[in-house]
Amino acid sequence: MTNFPPPPPSPGSSPADPRHPGQQQPGFHGGSQQSPLSPASTRGGHLAPSQPLPIPPVPPTRGAGAGQGTGGPTRGLGVVSPIEPAPAPARTDGSGPVSTEGQSFAVGISPGAPPLAIEMRGLRAAYGRIEVLHGIDLAVPHGSVFALFGPNGAGKTTMLKVAGGRMRPSAGSVLMDGKELGKASAHKLAHAGLCSIPEGRGIFPNLTVRDNLRIWTYQGKISLADAEERSYTRFPKLGERRRQLAGTMSGGEQQMLAFARALVGKPKILLLDEISMGLAPLIVSELYDVVAQLASEGITILLVEQFVQTAMHVATRAAIVVHGRVERVGEPAEIAEAAMSAYLSGSA
Repeated sequence: MTNFPPPPPSPGSSPADPRHPGQQQPGFHGGSQQSPLSPASTRGGHLAPSQPLPIPPVPPTRGAGAGQGTGGPTRGLGVVSPIEPAPAPARTDGSGPVSTEGQSFAVGISPGAPPLAIEMRGLRAAYGRIEVLHGIDLAVPHGSVFALFGPNGAGKTTMLKVAGGRMRPSAGSVLMDGKELGKASAHKLAHAGLCSIPEGRGIFPNLTVRDNLRIWTYQGKISLADAEERSYTRFPKLGERRRQLAGTMSGGEQQMLAFARALVGKPKILLLDEISMGLAPLIVSELYDVVAQLASEGITILLVEQFVQTAMHVATRAAIVVHGRVERVGEPAEIAEAAMSAYLSGSA
């Protein structure tokens, strides 16, 4: 290989190399960082040197932790940035990201903003080797009714399972009131104020209505009398069925019992998974009247629903989930048409 002599130093442009007197240090010219080689030409398969070209200094990344480069994720000042050099736009009102189809996006949180009721950061989950959530970012403000729409198999129920402690994420995190849930179990989260009404009622069909409510009293934080009073006041029909086996009641009454069991513990957050499944439209309308009433009492609700128009009447925020990704977030009226398209075509 041909050895090329180093370029002659420019007067006053760089310090001398102490290892080789009379030679300048490569990469330092005039006090600013430069590349020792410019784009080179090819001569017989070897690089030919030319005059150094200046490289502008790289500004420091705001909020980057120790050991992070400019291209890695940062979490400074409560901002979650994607790995891509050009992050997608994010809202700063704590209400979630502006969607960009086919891309992951960040959840923007203003510095000093109050903690969100529920926040998902880069959430991934899998059943065995099959990943169904691919980096979910979602922000659910306090006091909101947040609806998740999307086709079957999109990952909506899995999101609720992970948020409610019934399933472990493979990556990412879920926060409640700004605190990571970690490996907290479903019953611990319930006593902390996060309760779930899963798909398929979630009651004990072989127990009476009264015994279903009695289960909540075993921790000693509420008496059976108080549990019954709260439940029968909100759902008078349950008082009439208190000694009846839950499995012999109508679907609407069973769903009322599921609500009653969840509300006995005075939750701050409710996760509702398709409460309309298998019910007549009139009963669905009555249940969503209950949802609206709970929201007016300050309970935060994250729900999955197949009846878009019904949920739109009570929702304050909505998102479309397709193929394990949140494709769009916004006001319910903004995404109503896109939600219907997602159900029909499987894409937002």
